[in-house]
Amino acid sequence: MNNNEILELGKKYVMNTYGRFPIALVKGEGNKVWDADGKEYIDFVGGLAVTSLGHCCSEVTEAMHKQAQELVHTSNLYWVKPQVELAKLLVENSVFDKVFFANSGAEANEGAIKLARKYSNKKYGSDRYEIITMKSSFHGRTMATLTATGQDKVQKGFEPLLDGFKYVPFNDIEALKDAVTEKTCAVMVEPVQGEGGVHVAQNKYLQEVEQLCKEKDLLLIVDEIQCGMSRTGKLFAYEHSGIKPHIMTLAKALGNGTAIGAMLAVEGVAESFGPGDHATTFGGNFLACSAGKTVLGIMLKENLPEKVETMGSYVMDKLNELKKEYPIIKEVRGLGLLIGVEIEGESLPIVKKAMEKGLLLSAAGVSVVRFLPNLIVDKQTVDEALEIFKSIISETE
Repeated sequence: MNNNEILELGKKYVMNTYGRFPIALVKGEGNKVWDADGKEYIDFVGGLAVTSLGHCCSEVTEAMHKQAQELVHTSNLYWVKPQVELAKLLVENSVFDKVFFANSGAEANEGAIKLARKYSNKKYGSDRYEIITMKSSFHGRTMATLTATGQDKVQKGFEPLLDGFKYVPFNDIEALKDAVTEKTCAVMVEPVQGEGGVHVAQNKYLQEVEQLCKEKDLLLIVDEIQCGMSRTGKLFAYEHSGIKPHIMTLAKALGNGTAIGAMLAVEGVAESFGPGDHATTFGGNFLACSAGKTVLGIMLKENLPEKVETMGSYVMDKLNELKKEYPIIKEVRGLGLLIGVEIEGESLPIVKKAMEKGLLLSAAGVSVVRFLPNLIVDKQTVDEALEIFKSIISETE
């Protein structure tokens, strides 16, 4: 089938919940993908920060193929060997002690919200349940996580929202202090707001948030669904500020395309969950955890965070050079290979023009073009992509 045939079938049979572009991607290798008509694209979306090791990474494919021939699913009524092995890898390379596996970022954040409430309920009783999140944040689209999300557009039409969430401006410690009450149990923050426009938390701010949580005995939850797993130039983004959160959530890049999420917690918090408090049928299955174990193993073996830090600086420098030349670029911001370019005007037309020219980009808000190249990207591919981007903004001037 070609693009149009797939598009027509999709319109007929698939719910209209995405503003999809009129192409169907059918093949990928490394940093490139091809659509059903055979057109080639440089992929700077990476499945929304998912395919960090590139499309069809041979080691991940081989691990999944081997596992699929042995056993795919048994449920969590029994111990799952690759789940245990992946949990060990995550714990040994972070500040956390225990892991719960889910199927997505939203599920991981649901688990974090439930764990925070359960911990506080056991320690302080049922009146201490509020979680403070940030304006422009994004935590998912389930009822709890869209309520946690600090964006009206995500919540519109789903009222009444769940009770127990408050929102404060990002990077504003005084606003956070003012929002804390006797009902507050946790603070939930993204070290880098990806969907909210690529805004980076200041290291001092995160340190002050951690200190506030210590003073008020609040749990600190970091949502690293998009910014974790080497994306920012550290294995985990919280490492930049040197803080020690109580809970962290992961997904996206952990499976390099296989559906997986993880919620990590320190011992004293993790023990608040007992059998029956939280569960998932497919979470932590053999296939997903075999992929995750391979992904994390490669990142550690190849010291991928260090390479991302170097390549991220290269991309940022190149984009800042374009900023000097083209006034349409208002700001370049980001960390590692999670980069946003704020422009004068709307970002979507630029994303569409880039696609026409063979470059896949994404929008992060009305006026921000987001660059999410795979973490294995090389300078030649970056240069090719930025030449296309330059040609578009020069035409837009």
